[in-house]
Order: sequence, then C-alpha cells, then structure tokens
Amino acid sequence: MKEILADLDRWRAAGRRIVVARVVDIEGSGPRLPGAAMAVSEDGEVAGSVSGGCVEGAVVAEALDILATGDRRLVTFGYSDDEAFAVGLTCGGTVHLFLEPLDW
Repeated sequence: MKEILADLDRWRAAGRRIVVARVVDIEGSGPRLPGAAMAVSEDGEVAGSVSGGCVEGAVVAEALDILATGDRRLVTFGYSDDEAFAVGLTCGGTVHLFLEPLDW
C-alpha cells in the first residue's frame, strides 16, 4: 500500500475519484501476497499492482465499473477459470481481490 500513497495524494489533490483493489487471499501460488494493492483513478490511471501484471487490465475494468455503480466487490481470478486464462493468470493459483471506492 505504501508504494501507491504518493499517487493517491496527487489524485486526491486533483479531486479524482478512485477505486482501491487489495489482494485479500491467494490459493496455491500467486503473483502477489495478501495486502498488495492497486489503485485506479476515474480516468484509468493505475498505481501499484495486485498480480505483477497478469490481471491488471481486468482489474481496471472492474474498478471503472465500481466507479459507475458505487458498489464494492470481491473478485476472484483462478487458474481453472477461462477468464483467468483470458486475462493472463497462468501462475497456477487463485487470487481473491476486494475492490472498493476510496472515500476521502
């Protein structure tokens, strides 16, 4: 989370809306450990990483949808899921992410 603080401060100063995604659990091998965080601004700018790059595109799409709806959600990408292959998660594990809008 510390790695994205400077970007969060900059986006807050600019009045941007933001979604934060956090790894909350992994099953098997995973690219990042629980606690890893990624933030997405309303204009699609990204800070941090939740997967080392393999699911970030899908996370951006989820984050932008959350900004439109205001929802929070748990999203799972796993090795056996067709969606996981589509977004590039081939590390053999399952990654659980919690995404929520950042409330200033």
